[in-house]
Amino acid sequence: MFNRKQVLVDSENHSLFLWGARQTGKSTLLKSLYPNAIWFDLLLSDMYEKLSKQPVILRETIQAQIKNNLVIIDEIQRIPELLNEVHWLMVNKNIRFILSGSSPRKIIRGGHNLLGGRALRYELYPLVSSEIPDFNLLKAINNGLLPRHYLASNAKKLISAYIGNYLKDEIVAEAKIRNIQSFSRFLEAAAFSNGEMVNYANIASDCGVSPPTVKEYFQILEDTLIGRFVPSYQKKPKRRVIAAPKFYFFDVGIVNYLLKRNDIQFGSEVFGNAFEQLIYHEIFSHSHYSGLEYPINYWRTASQIEVDFILGENEVAIEVKSTANVSSRHLNGLKRFSEEYKTKQLILVCNESLPRRIDNILVLPWKDFLQRLWAGELMR
Repeated sequence: MFNRKQVLVDSENHSLFLWGARQTGKSTLLKSLYPNAIWFDLLLSDMYEKLSKQPVILRETIQAQIKNNLVIIDEIQRIPELLNEVHWLMVNKNIRFILSGSSPRKIIRGGHNLLGGRALRYELYPLVSSEIPDFNLLKAINNGLLPRHYLASNAKKLISAYIGNYLKDEIVAEAKIRNIQSFSRFLEAAAFSNGEMVNYANIASDCGVSPPTVKEYFQILEDTLIGRFVPSYQKKPKRRVIAAPKFYFFDVGIVNYLLKRNDIQFGSEVFGNAFEQLIYHEIFSHSHYSGLEYPINYWRTASQIEVDFILGENEVAIEVKSTANVSSRHLNGLKRFSEEYKTKQLILVCNESLPRRIDNILVLPWKDFLQRLWAGELMR
């Protein structure tokens, strides 16, 4: 149904890891791309039990399939010990592997075999606008962009189950979090900080834990692909800038549920934060799917002048405003940034109906911005 933008560029003849949070569509994508591959699904209890007790069965089974040299192991993080067998088969039998999973944390933190740099790394994110026919902004903002959630007539129940079964159970177990209640409180406190600068001390106070514990919890979210930091842009600043990073959850639907936001509409009080997160998700996904891998930062001075996103080496500066009537005050951050840095494009993304140019700033309706982004017109 969805034509995914993650096409595993330059992966031909290479083994690879494909990571992505649960329900982003990894298995669906791989089955569509490689219908004839040998498939091991470690979510199946019998498969899991067999291979966890005797990893050698993986090697024996694959060597019996002499006509196929492509093997997919789904949810590889559940049995990291299999990576030793994978490594041997890659080196000695020239077998190509695609190893997918919802989190690399257990493998990396456990010091398991990372295949000696022989496997490329890719990630799959929630849907983006260009993958969805007749993309509906309000539906995306309210439901989130995990495929099942976006399509659902009542996404709230699905998101509730997702948070309970995955965020509060599976991730807690994987990260070996002992104080489950404090982590649950942390998730809600982190949601209030979504798209804002992270203050570990304030969140620790809200959760009843220490700032180092909060910092560790944020690291768990990042390791398990549930959220990511956006660092401050600090390249030779003339003005004093804020150094603290911002944090965004990987999907706006998750934030909505944690914050009990319902029926978000244009012009509502909470629309702006959700709108900004969605634009960030599109930019971040484009950076990786396009293969450009350009860095994304934000810029904020000590005097509270801010630009939401700086792409590359100050090549493009983007401010996101939910307004349908852009005025000069909305342009202040971009103007101040352009006084300090030479920038190829200054863009304000908004809810106006028509594009226009105000001095050196391009004011783009969100539809136009997304079309230009995915057409490769903003970053090359």
